[in-house]
Amino acid sequence: MTGTIDKIAWIHVADGKILSTRSRGKDVYYIPGGKREPGETDLDTLTREIDEELAITIIPATARHIGTYQAQAHGHTDGVTVRMTCYTAEYRGTPTPSAEIEELIWLSYTDRERVSPVDQIIFDHLHQTGQLC
Repeated sequence: MTGTIDKIAWIHVADGKILSTRSRGKDVYYIPGGKREPGETDLDTLTREIDEELAITIIPATARHIGTYQAQAHGHTDGVTVRMTCYTAEYRGTPTPSAEIEELIWLSYTDRERVSPVDQIIFDHLHQTGQLC
């Protein structure tokens, strides 16, 4: 099987670490976000997914695209890729695990092996640009 999973993600870095999540039953961490629903824009998906997963409100006017990354989709057959369109944005509220999210964690570059393949590419970019320690 081949194909591409279209995902939108929120990059939140503070003090050289990135906010990551782990869903129930999963063994790796993922940058928060999720799949686009039919008819949604990137910002629609971003605000909905982050509200669902972290119970916070993204402020759409502050959203800034920082990159789109693609890699083999973790847990899928070879040939299935994930394309992750990433944004930073300010928010209101306190990030709290919600819906399928079991754990929130702050990861550094040394945690690179603990995340999905596409997240590893994002970690590399953030590390190379001096944002992730």
